[in-house]
Amino acid sequence: MVLMSKTYDDLTVGQEASITRIVTPDDLYVFAHVSGDMNPLNLPSSDEFGRPGTSAPAPAMWIGSLFSAVLGNLLPGPGSTYEAQTLRFYARAFVGDTLTITVRVQEKRPPRTIMLQTELKRGSAMIADGVAEVHAPTIRLSIADTELPALTIGNHPHVDRLIATCRDLPPLATAVVAPEEEMALRGALKAAREHLIEPVLVGSAQKIRAVAEEWHLSLDDLAIEDVPGHDAAATRAVELVHSGRVSAIMKGFLHTDELLRQVVKTQGGLRTSRRLSHVFVMDAPALAGLLLVTDAVVNIAPTLEDKVDIVQNAIDLALALGIAEPKVGILSAIETVNPKIPSTIDAAVLSKMAERGQIRGGVVDGPLAMDNAVSLTSARTKGVISAVAGLADVLVVPNVEAGNILAKELTYAAQAEGAGIVLGAKVPIMLTSRADDERSRLFSCAVAVLYNAWRVNGRCALPATVV
Repeated sequence: MVLMSKTYDDLTVGQEASITRIVTPDDLYVFAHVSGDMNPLNLPSSDEFGRPGTSAPAPAMWIGSLFSAVLGNLLPGPGSTYEAQTLRFYARAFVGDTLTITVRVQEKRPPRTIMLQTELKRGSAMIADGVAEVHAPTIRLSIADTELPALTIGNHPHVDRLIATCRDLPPLATAVVAPEEEMALRGALKAAREHLIEPVLVGSAQKIRAVAEEWHLSLDDLAIEDVPGHDAAATRAVELVHSGRVSAIMKGFLHTDELLRQVVKTQGGLRTSRRLSHVFVMDAPALAGLLLVTDAVVNIAPTLEDKVDIVQNAIDLALALGIAEPKVGILSAIETVNPKIPSTIDAAVLSKMAERGQIRGGVVDGPLAMDNAVSLTSARTKGVISAVAGLADVLVVPNVEAGNILAKELTYAAQAEGAGIVLGAKVPIMLTSRADDERSRLFSCAVAVLYNAWRVNGRCALPATVV
């Protein structure tokens, strides 16, 4: 698009131009950052589904700024300079509203002043009007409508949506293993207050109470299983599952191998016919939906047989999270089969196994490189024809190094919020990092609650989505 300016002599009384604009939550966030106006009345709020910005009114001065888009781009256009603007507001515009912004030449005042009537409407309803006084360009300018640098707003609507959905589900009885540190205990207590879990605190009662006292956290009405040492706490958590007292396990302040050592025991553990695997559920601001990454924690160098279970576990979780037909991309360094790169052969076999019904519930394709797994532009440029390429909901990595790097890259470079869960055991295991904050722990709890509900009820508690 080319923007053409109009000089004083080009303009006539009655000439007008208009644009339309939909109010989005991101508009309100950006305006708050740029202006410093943190009025909570003008920040995106949440509806009953946890979706941001469904009821927030747009700030009045953001509304006023929309007139400059018409004046600076269309009438008079590039080269115009603002001199004055009057504004009167009659109603509020809200997130989701479609607005029409119109300017109309009202008067010409030599040598180059133009008076313009400005109006902003929602349908036929007047939101604001006024008069703009501008200096028209002295020469005709023609400039390309250049693309501005992209902005990424660091909100996580899918986290909010999943947590909100869990409010309609019963809390999940959960053994919290060794919550003997502030964030581990605080996260469990917060999840209890949000009715995501009913925690049973398993570990040193003395240490747990000391942490609670230090940080002024209430342990009223909470069950504590007093056991010394992390191995004993993990063992007791597994016993609580077998006794039917809990239906999930949550990692506290202990090492992952200390917990999983008891889970994978042949005698008395929580093994099933499936291989255990870990899934990161990532909510990245730049992505339209959730992205599942597996396996970045448990399986170090999985075999082809291992990957069958890894893929199936991830598909099951995606279904539980409302992805109606999960698209699974099997990652490698390239998108073609090369016998010198074993992961490409595994990817091709897994794809064929899914075609033959040996892996069910999703669409599986590979090998795919990272770029053409998540970018349609990359896939099309490289000529990758696939139902998964550019649209992957699940990324299956070749080994733990690749998975760990990818998950941390999404977290620290792409500002993703992540949940961690181990599948393939008799109950879901929330495998949070010892450094995770409260929100990340709530996210992991919500994922576990939804997965357990899907497993028990045979259906998803969320509205299904297909991308």
